[in-house]
Amino acid sequence: MGIIDIGELLACLPSNSTIAGLDLGTKTIGVAVSDLGLAFATPRHTIARRKFTQDAEELRRALDEARAGAIVLGLPLNMDGSEGPRAQSSRAFARNYARLDPRPIVLWDERLSTVAAERGMIEMDLSRRRRAERIDAAAASFILQGALDRLAVLFEADERELR
Repeated sequence: MGIIDIGELLACLPSNSTIAGLDLGTKTIGVAVSDLGLAFATPRHTIARRKFTQDAEELRRALDEARAGAIVLGLPLNMDGSEGPRAQSSRAFARNYARLDPRPIVLWDERLSTVAAERGMIEMDLSRRRRAERIDAAAASFILQGALDRLAVLFEADERELR
């Protein structure tokens, strides 16, 4: 299916499936998964990055296990909204991964997701070591929750139009 807009996601999502959120880092891929009601994002785990083919295989297994019907991939834009090398790398990952997996991919603005995730973990009084272990999955959860909240708004707008 490839890269789609958030507004197209609900129409493409198979019934009884979740949505996976990904935070693509240089060393790891943080993974989060929604509930079946598409209301809550939960951090799952991180995948250590090696080679693209290995990363893609491991990611696909994780997405299959989570019954993910779609992917929300964080797009690390600059604070002014422009795209730098990290955003270009995320777009390239999405294009390459889309060739291997038919699930639709939504690119989602992830500005400040890692900062917000770290603040939350500090408030939970997690040690630096524990935060380092969990930060990418927590950031993926923050990214996914933003997309889920947007989907809820879009769904409510569609419902109002049908009345």
